[in-house]
Amino acid sequence: MSNLKELTQEQHTNAERQQFVKVLMSGKINPQFYATYLWNQHKKYDLLEAMAAVNGIWLDIPYPIQRKMAIEQDFLELWEDKENPPPIVPSTHEYIDHMRTIMNDRDKVMSHIYVLHMGDLSGGQMIAKKVPGEGRMYKFDGDTTAIKEAIRNHTNDDMADEAKYVFESATNLFKELMELDIEHYLESSDTVSE
Repeated sequence: MSNLKELTQEQHTNAERQQFVKVLMSGKINPQFYATYLWNQHKKYDLLEAMAAVNGIWLDIPYPIQRKMAIEQDFLELWEDKENPPPIVPSTHEYIDHMRTIMNDRDKVMSHIYVLHMGDLSGGQMIAKKVPGEGRMYKFDGDTTAIKEAIRNHTNDDMADEAKYVFESATNLFKELMELDIEHYLESSDTVSE
């Protein structure tokens, strides 16, 4: 059995401590700000899920866990300015560039599925109750416990460094989102208080 959770705990905890996560969990996140987050996530998941397909990863997980389309639907529900998409932050560009260097490394790609999709299956269930819109990104068909087990069955300790990278990339995304013109996005100043 893999110890991946324990091996990445520090990076996971650091990501969860970011101010953006506090705003997200406040239940008061501005829909346009949340849509900006979704837009950046969509860019990541689009490439990741295509690479997972090429590497045969979806064949090993007997449940439909792809999130790209759900994220896109959530984004389209919330984003008002259809002519101008939200900004893509630097860490999203860096993530995409990084993914191109590992596209044929099945274990490294699986590390990303482990962090991102497992996060959607776990903490995402709490987030779904706090975000504006339908929250399709966090709705899975099937038993979430069984889905998590199917993902865990395809992990190993050698994936730790890549999984740490994914958590660090998420942390950078959260920081960069908070550096945007948040006064424009946030509905009330108490959503960003410590």
